[in-house]
Amino acid sequence: MHPPLPFSARAARILREKVGMAPGHVAYGMRASYGMTHVTPDHITAWERGMAVPDAHELTALAGALWCAPRDLMGTPRTLREHRIARGIAPEDVARATGVPLHAYLAMEESGRWTGGRRESALLGAALGLPPRALLSITGGEEELARLLAEAVSTRWQAHIREIADLVSVDRRELKSTLRAMHDEYQTLMAATLSRGGGADSGEGGRRYLEEIVHHFWTRFESR
Repeated sequence: MHPPLPFSARAARILREKVGMAPGHVAYGMRASYGMTHVTPDHITAWERGMAVPDAHELTALAGALWCAPRDLMGTPRTLREHRIARGIAPEDVARATGVPLHAYLAMEESGRWTGGRRESALLGAALGLPPRALLSITGGEEELARLLAEAVSTRWQAHIREIADLVSVDRRELKSTLRAMHDEYQTLMAATLSRGGGADSGEGGRRYLEEIVHHFWTRFESR
């Protein structure tokens, strides 16, 4: 049983009004063009008021009736399945693009755990048009990224470019300014600690920085 999709009731209402359709017109379009014979104007009204949420098939049909993409009706996708639905891509197409057998891909969607390797992960990102941050979240690499970043800021950041670039599926050249800046930030914090001569709070700034290092990374990388 999948959790409800991150549906935007407000977007559904705005998009319907934008194309000049009443709830009845939308329901008719879903029935006539997408075989949603159970959908009535009451369904459309309930979705727009946040009293109910369409399932994946209903969402796709609703998007078609409103002449928009499924992602236009969704909040921020969180899971592999939600990202695929937002892009309006069939499971078979994602499986084919990544070279993963369909039954294995569907099992990953069901479990919410991506088990593909680096190559399959890169192909997944390309197939779904995922930005690096979303791809890493789906593929479960955030813990490894935190470890590599901690090593990079506390030692020689240049030695970790390749591993980090491979993990987040970006070009190495795109990482240089981010890692250099993070290294300087961390070293400045640690130098300030030494200049104060230690004490009860010795190293607290550095520890907090490392605890939030993935957040620091994406904030800098995405705003570069």
